[in-house]
Amino acid sequence: MSTLDSIPARSRAYWAVADSWNVVRRGLTHYQRQPINIAWQLGFPILSVLLYGYVFGSAMSVPGGGDYRSFLMPGMFVMTMAFGFINTATVVVHDATNGVIDRFRSMPMASSAVVAGRGITDLILACAELLILMLTAMVIGWRPEGGILGGLVAFALLLWLRFALIWLGVWLGLMVPNPEAAGGLFAVAFPLTMISSIFVAPQLMPSWLGAIAAWNPISSTSAATRELFGSPVGSGDTWVEQHALLMAVVWPAVLTAIFLPLAVRRFQALSR
Repeated sequence: MSTLDSIPARSRAYWAVADSWNVVRRGLTHYQRQPINIAWQLGFPILSVLLYGYVFGSAMSVPGGGDYRSFLMPGMFVMTMAFGFINTATVVVHDATNGVIDRFRSMPMASSAVVAGRGITDLILACAELLILMLTAMVIGWRPEGGILGGLVAFALLLWLRFALIWLGVWLGLMVPNPEAAGGLFAVAFPLTMISSIFVAPQLMPSWLGAIAAWNPISSTSAATRELFGSPVGSGDTWVEQHALLMAVVWPAVLTAIFLPLAVRRFQALSR
């Protein structure tokens, strides 16, 4: 019987929480000492807002009418959450290749703490990123018109999407061989976000491409948050677009059900 197996269940739960919090503290300390990492993560969506909102915005249209920048901003929030899995994967593969995870495994700590701590750290950072990006959006004229409750629900849906993609990032980080390969995941994230309703309503695309974009999980969160923020929605008449709020809850639940077990199983396999 191992040392952890001999500890009562209540004590094991306490130490699992304590170990997870230590992993969180380590992650936050890393960002505190290198704030340029957060600035870099926010740089791309802010530049995208300026590019699409001001350079191309005058040529863009929203089905049903409405200001394009108001349509764009909730999509930018979603894109920031979606791209987050690349940062998760990069941090995880860096820890794996530099022996950090091996050191954690050699300590008498809960095996779930590394994965759970990474997830909590990323959610905290996601909250900070969203708040900064929303303040930036308000500076350039965007206003949430859906009320306080609608704004809070939209914020929760954005974090719910990020929560689901954390486990995709952890799994990929444990699968790819080095940080350079993790950087190549941008080639996966870019078309995933472009073929969606982040920038353009699916009904403005060719019919076959619009169907793919409408069923993209990112599109459901984009449409749902636009509705909750009171922004122009520009949704079509397909079932998935008409039930965007429902699917913004269902899609991340499906992704979590798939990738959370895969991430945990992959982490456990490292010790074999």
